Amino acid sequence: MPAPLLTIEVSRPAPGRARLRLAGELDYDTAPELVEAADRLRRDGCTELEIDLGGITLCDSSGLSALVVIHRNGTGPIRLTGTGGMLQQLLDRTGLAEVLATTHHPANPAAATTTDTA
Repeated sequence: MPAPLLTIEVSRPAPGRARLRLAGELDYDTAPELVEAADRLRRDGCTELEIDLGGITLCDSSGLSALVVIHRNGTGPIRLTGTGGMLQQLLDRTGLAEVLATTHHPANPAAATTTDTA
């Protein structure tokens, strides 16, 4: 059996909060899985979502679109973490880094930057 293209590990660190740790590819085939996972958590009462993208090996326009859909469908904030390298460049070039709250974790943690938006 082949390995899944995307794995989503969910934890709930506090009431009303959830963390989704992603690994693999976030693309046309897998983006609906992420949107559905976020929708389920929101229906279960999680208003704040943290999406850890540190394990993402590929992200296309469908993956970026899924993040926007999750942001727009939410009743509370989402925060993207682990957005280093190419993924951070995609967020910056598309302007999504200004729309979505991101925490960039470069190789040098002392150089990390946080962008918070409403």
